[in-house]
Formats: sequence, structure tokens, C-alpha cells
Amino acid sequence: MSRTRHSLTFALITAAALTLTACGSDGGGGGGAAQPAPAAKGAAPAGQGELPVTDVVSQVKKDRAAADLLPADIRDRGTLKVAAAIGNPPNATYLKDGKTLVGQDIDFADAVAKVLGLRLEREVASFEAILPSLGSGKYDVGTGNFGVTEERRKTIDFVTYINDGQGFAALEKSALDKVSSFEDLCGLKVATGAGTTFEAVLEKNKGVCAAAGEKPYEVQTYAEPGAVWISLHQGRSDIVMSTINGLRYAVTQQPGTTFLGEFKRLDVGFAFTKGTPLAPAFQAAVNKLKADGTYDRILKKWGTSESAIETSQISPPEIR
Repeated sequence: MSRTRHSLTFALITAAALTLTACGSDGGGGGGAAQPAPAAKGAAPAGQGELPVTDVVSQVKKDRAAADLLPADIRDRGTLKVAAAIGNPPNATYLKDGKTLVGQDIDFADAVAKVLGLRLEREVASFEAILPSLGSGKYDVGTGNFGVTEERRKTIDFVTYINDGQGFAALEKSALDKVSSFEDLCGLKVATGAGTTFEAVLEKNKGVCAAAGEKPYEVQTYAEPGAVWISLHQGRSDIVMSTINGLRYAVTQQPGTTFLGEFKRLDVGFAFTKGTPLAPAFQAAVNKLKADGTYDRILKKWGTSESAIETSQISPPEIR
């Protein structure tokens, strides 16, 4: 991804924040300065507009047992080529300098590399491009809060490290207070990220509205994460569908927005080409991080302790 595109993403997020600061929760332009929404349960501890930068990874040591599970070519090479999708906190984003990457996905990838004794070579790539590119050999692994679905398991192997999932958010003035089924979306404009499981599941379930005699909902997709929120605040969309953790974090940073609850939980994992020999080493590394306390420190840093898993798994069945 070019620096121009980096700057665009940062500008979009900044613009969204500025728009929110200028408006009260009722959407009007009058009154005093808007106040941050109350922190949602599990939200990151940083204040509005801030991102936690506590170092929870540098002290991680190489684990010989996990490293011995690496395929010989990777062990001999000594590097790990990672494709990283950049989106919204707490998963992966940039600091205000527009170049320093931070986030839960960043910390987990860095920590696993240390456990395995590898030097991480990270390249930013678009979310929708990472999974199809894994089979080319350009990357060893992809990160991007990738949910484990049955469709993806046909061509991708996963090593799980958290449990996140699907949720919705809207403006506080919205008539919605919870989304329990796709029928609740009928007649609305739903904004989400391009190439995501959210786009796929929304398109797949469009027919429920016609079956119920209701007006279909409209799916609006955006490649830049900040554009999703801008569309909501400018009234071009009615509701946002994204990750549970991402939405919980976002509503603490954006006055006038509200989290509409969890819709479906999904395991999230590092992504590999099908049949990868890297999976056992990654699984052992994640479980080592759980055993030495690093795992819990990463989740605590990003306010996502509710997403902890008991043990890492390789390509588990989709949560139903």
C-alpha cells in the first residue's frame, strides 16, 4: 500500500473524529462541545483519540519446542513474511505519524515471531487481497482479524488466537437498539468493509426481507475503514456492520454512536495457504504466549479480554 493511501486512511479517520467533535449527539450543530460516549464493556482503556502504546512484546523469549516445529526452510531463512491488513483499532491501525503500526494483530504477530525465533517482515496489503495471495508464496501468513468460516476453510488454514465476531453500530438517534436478525435491517442502508465476511453474509441474506414482505436492505461497501464511519455520520448509511471488538472500541471514541450488540461470534486466526506446515508451530507459539502471560497482557492492553480463547486451534469448525 502506498504512502498516499496510508495518508488517505489516516485523513479519513481524522475527518470522522473532527466531524464528531463538532456535533452533539442529537446531530445538531448547536450546544456545547460533544462528550465521549461511555466506555463499553471490554473497551480499550485509552482516552478519546488515544491508542495504547505499552510494550507487552519485547520481553518475549524464543521457545525451543515451538521453534522446532517450524519447517526447515523457514527455520533456515530466519524470517517470516507477513501480509497485514490495516483497519480500525483495536485490531491494526496507524499512530498519528501515519507510519507506526499498532494494534492487537500487530502485537500478536510480533509476539509469535519472537517465540519462534524469527525476524518478522511485515508488508501492508488490502484486506480483500491477502487471502487470495497466500497461495502464491509471496507471504507466509496473513493478519487482518480474519474470521474462521466454513467457506474460507476450503482454501485457507487458520491458527486461532482470539474470538471476535460480527456486530452492528448506529447513531444514538437511530430507532434501532439491537439487531437480532437480518430482518431488522430491512429498508436500511448498511455500511461495511469491502471484501469482508460482513459483506458476504449481508449479500447472502438479502432475500429475508423480500420473504418477509419488507423492503430489502442496501449493502454499501468501503475499502477505507474511515469511510465507513463518515458515511454513517453524514447520513449516507443507517448502520455499520463490523467486528465486535472494533465497534466496541469505536463507540468509545466517537460521540453520538452506540453499539447495538453482538450478532454472531467467530474464531479469529492467522491465515495460511491450505495445508501449510507452519500451522503447528504457530499453534504452539500462541499457546506458549498464553502460558507465560503475554497473551493476557496483549488482550488487557487492547481492552479485549472478553475475546480470550482457552487454547489455540488449527482451522476449527465455524461457530454456529
